[in-house]
Amino acid sequence: MERCIGAVSRGVRAPIIREGDDIVQIVVDSVLKASKEHGIEFCDRDVVAVTESVVARAQGNYASTQDIADDIKAKIPGGEFGVIFPILSRNRFAICLRGMAKGAKKIYLMLSYPSDEVGNHLISEDQMDEAGVDPFRDVLSEPQWRSFFGFEKHRFTGVDYIDYYKDIIREEGANVEIIFANDPRAILNYTKNVITCDIHTRVRTKRLLKAAGAEIVLGLDEILNAPVNGSGCNEQYGLLGSNKATEDKIKLFPHNCQPVVDGIAEKLLAATGKHVEVMIYGDGAFKDPVGKIWELADPVVSPAHTKGLIGQPNELKLKYLADNDYADLSGDALKDAISSAIKAKESDLVGSMASEGTTPRQLTDLLGSLCDLTSGSGDKGTPIIWIQGYFDNFTM
Repeated sequence: MERCIGAVSRGVRAPIIREGDDIVQIVVDSVLKASKEHGIEFCDRDVVAVTESVVARAQGNYASTQDIADDIKAKIPGGEFGVIFPILSRNRFAICLRGMAKGAKKIYLMLSYPSDEVGNHLISEDQMDEAGVDPFRDVLSEPQWRSFFGFEKHRFTGVDYIDYYKDIIREEGANVEIIFANDPRAILNYTKNVITCDIHTRVRTKRLLKAAGAEIVLGLDEILNAPVNGSGCNEQYGLLGSNKATEDKIKLFPHNCQPVVDGIAEKLLAATGKHVEVMIYGDGAFKDPVGKIWELADPVVSPAHTKGLIGQPNELKLKYLADNDYADLSGDALKDAISSAIKAKESDLVGSMASEGTTPRQLTDLLGSLCDLTSGSGDKGTPIIWIQGYFDNFTM
């Protein structure tokens, strides 16, 4: 019988995971239980994914705001520095800022505009245009900003992030000055010591600052990149990818993840006889067209995955074949011609017109986005995602 179903993504429920739990065994047990209870058979090249949050929780990869402060004090002993290009987030950045403020005497907080890096807007582009402000050149003080734009609250959170961040810094006993600019070098008119908080543009920002004469330049990836006071850490990403755990504690992005995905794959092979791909995923790499927010606040979509998930899709565009190469065919003749083209396709279709319009993204970014949308970020209770048929095509 001809198959009528292609790719399927299922959320798999798991126990509430705590520090010290065996995350490998929990994932394996959870998907095997789901397979048995729902009569779903494993296939080669199924994908089992687990959210980074529960991996980090099982690892106990936590740190306190005091740990952040002590790291800051050791790396910027003068206590006066710029904090530039943070994202506007109560969950992602506010608690990191609190730790920075604990380790500071004065912070020059420089915000990008009209939005942060991931699309949270301080103001709209229309407001900026109406005020005659040039985002490429104009550096604004807080009084100038307020005279142009007043007090704007985030459309989803209802928070005025300017006051919110300023209050956090003052609550920790540090002085603060707010600046609005998009050129990272603008901060050097205030201080030569800088923490740059951008995620995906951090390498360029650091390069520009150092070339312009900055004395100390740190990215979030260089804070808590080693344990402080016995804390957790992330050797590669530091504070990037961290989330608020409590009012005084953060959960860091998981580290040493390759043994986790390899261990899950090995146990599933032993239990099912199937070669299952495994990945850890965080934020998906997609943008909301209404809210204009780009979801990816983590440094990467997948911090670890099995080797079969390296690369990009290599797919032919069916509608191109139907409208061009086989425009004179229909019915079974069209189906057979397209099936033959798929079976005979080259191993690398880059540059081929027949692949035009297919998505040139990493498999892990595509799969991670599917996983993030399937699991959600609320109370679904499905931190494990089981995907089947993702690597199938029209001929299978």
